[in-house]
Amino acid sequence: MEQCVRCPDDKYANIEQTHCLSRAVSFLAYEDPLGMALGCMALSFSAITILVLVTFVKYKDTPTVKANNRILSYILLISLVFCFLCSLLFVGHPDQITCILQQTTFGVFFTVSVSTVLAKTITVVMAFKLTTPGRRMRGMLLTGAPKLVIPICTLIQLVLCGIWLVTSPPFIDRDIQSEHGKIVILCNKGSVIAFHVVLGYLGSLALGSFTLAFLARNLPDTFNEAKFLTFSMLVFCSVWITFLPVYHSTRGRVMVVVEVFSILASSAGLLMCIFVPKCYVILIRPDSNFIQNHNGKLLY
Repeated sequence: MEQCVRCPDDKYANIEQTHCLSRAVSFLAYEDPLGMALGCMALSFSAITILVLVTFVKYKDTPTVKANNRILSYILLISLVFCFLCSLLFVGHPDQITCILQQTTFGVFFTVSVSTVLAKTITVVMAFKLTTPGRRMRGMLLTGAPKLVIPICTLIQLVLCGIWLVTSPPFIDRDIQSEHGKIVILCNKGSVIAFHVVLGYLGSLALGSFTLAFLARNLPDTFNEAKFLTFSMLVFCSVWITFLPVYHSTRGRVMVVVEVFSILASSAGLLMCIFVPKCYVILIRPDSNFIQNHNGKLLY
C-alpha cells in the first residue's frame, strides 16, 4: 500500500493488516487461575493467622506467650491479617478507589507489622542485653515505652502516603503493549519515586529490626525470640530485595502478580518464622512451656 493507517489504541491490526480488530479487556480477575490461586492463598493465610491469634489468646497466661509480650503479639497478628487481606485489592477490575487503597493499605499495614517487630526487638534488647539497667531504663520497660515505636513509625508512613496522594496519586492505566490484542487494565503507581520511598522506609525499619535482633540472638533465655525475629526480618528483606528487579522487568498482569506474591510471601514469612515455633511449644510440646523457680518447682 502507498499509504498506511495506524489502528486506534483500542484496536489492533489483523494478520493481513487490512482491518482493525477490537482489543479484549484484560486484568487479573478472580476467574483466572492466577487470580483464584492468589485469592485463595490470601484467605487461607488470613484464616491461619486468626487461628494463631485465638491460640495466643487462649493460652495467654503461659510463659511462652507472656515472655514474648502478649500485646505486641496481638498487634502483630492483627496487622498480619490485614496485610494478607490487602492483597485482595490487587485482584479484580481496578478502579480509582482500589488503585489508591492498594498502595495506602499496603504501606500502612506493613509499617504496623514491621514496627511491631521492631518494638518486640527493642523490648528483648532492653530486657536482656542491659544486665544492670538503671531506674530510667527500668521505668521505660515498665511503662511500655517501646510500644510508642508503633504509632510513631506508622504516623511517618501515613505522612509519606499522604504526600504521595496529594502530589501524584495512583490512577487507572491501560497497557496495550504487554499482551497482543488485549488492553490490560491496571493501576499506575503515579509517582514512582513516592512508591520507592514507601518501600525504602519499610526496608529501613526491617533493617533496623534485623540489626537489633541479630545483636541479641545469642542471649541466654529459654523464651528469647531474638533468633526468630532475626530470621523473620531476613526473610522479609530477601523477599522485597528480590521483588524490585523482578517487578521492574515485568509488565501487565504479571507485574501485579509479582507484587501480590511478594506481599503474601513476606507476610507469611513473618507469620511462620515468629509464631510457628511458639505454637509448636504451646500445642505440641506443653512439657517445655514452663518456668522453673529457685526451689525447683515448675511454674506454668
